[in-house]
Amino acid sequence: MKTAAVHSRIEPEVKAKAESILQRLGVSPTEAIRMFYTQITLRNGLPFSVDIPNETTEKAMNDSRTGRNLDHFENVDDLMKSWE
Repeated sequence: MKTAAVHSRIEPEVKAKAESILQRLGVSPTEAIRMFYTQITLRNGLPFSVDIPNETTEKAMNDSRTGRNLDHFENVDDLMKSWE
């Protein structure tokens, strides 16, 4: 079977973390890329959802990143009580 090379650039920290996970799964980076490409071809698209967040979700994400408009709770019970 003929093969083709795929070359890409990725941040070293992301690469190291991903390869550590793959190693625990017993999957080589090459096998993972092959699986990813195979799923793209089988699904005729990415094998996961990629959505643009709506305005409310985008605001919540920005607030979370900047630490604005967040409620803080000491424990899960206090969080649950806030929903009542």
